[in-house]
Amino acid sequence: MKPAHDKAHTQELLHTLYSMAFLVEARDPYTGGHLWRVSQFSTRLALACGLSKRQAVIAGLGGFLHDLGKVGVPDSILNNTGRLSDAEYAVMKTHPALGAQVLQGHPLAPLAMDAVLGHHERIDGRGYPAGLTGDKIAETARIVGIADAFDAMTSTRPYRKGMPVAAAIEQITVNLDAQFDLNFGRCFIELARSGELDGIIGHSDIGIPLHECPICGPVVVVQRKQKAGDQVFCRVCGNGFTLGKQQGRLALKPTGKRGTAQDLQALIDHDLLARLLDESLPYLPVGEGSGKSWLQRLRDWL
Repeated sequence: MKPAHDKAHTQELLHTLYSMAFLVEARDPYTGGHLWRVSQFSTRLALACGLSKRQAVIAGLGGFLHDLGKVGVPDSILNNTGRLSDAEYAVMKTHPALGAQVLQGHPLAPLAMDAVLGHHERIDGRGYPAGLTGDKIAETARIVGIADAFDAMTSTRPYRKGMPVAAAIEQITVNLDAQFDLNFGRCFIELARSGELDGIIGHSDIGIPLHECPICGPVVVVQRKQKAGDQVFCRVCGNGFTLGKQQGRLALKPTGKRGTAQDLQALIDHDLLARLLDESLPYLPVGEGSGKSWLQRLRDWL
């Protein structure tokens, strides 16, 4: 039997990783649920391509952590609603390397490092930060890169509507073997066309669709624990809404009230975090008490 303290240790370490990722998303009110969606897309793509459940869980973890380096990108760039200047884009392009620095030294870093560092690499070598080509890019990074791009294309931003799924699929198709891995890309296209991703696209959790702020455009994220009658606020414009039922689904009803600083603070979804832990933990390494260091056991497991 595996020692209970080793399982608890693994859970604590995993909790710190997910918490760090939630902090990154909390800084950016325009992309609610992005990390969850990229994680879900990545997990399902890995499974659809024949990878093991363990490999799929690692891909999902990498998908959730891929933007870790954006913690070091200034708000003026991260929340820019227009086209970035060359200088601003150069700063944005530092986030994979910065994410790797943030992750470095964490005992579970090897599980997510490939995705964090390589999700903006391209098959043709025109990506960043290292300009890697083909299968020199780790499998997990190639998977997360597709998932990240698809979510970016299908998500609404203040300055544009999200693409229809068919248009995003077309963009992946025309960029196969250039921006995107050929085999993983074909699998993703089949997955998207099958409808399996429909419950993820435009959602922040299973069964929880995103709500567009009717006043300024960015998304208002509703957590699973919230219900009709609860008050929610747009973190961008500060306007308040009551959750009401419309055709059997929650909808936003403006209250005319502005949120206080407390109302507008970012909230970590602890219920979602707990579920992520429960789903991931059975497939991650738990030490056997063999006398090896925890990091040595992780390396053996990988």
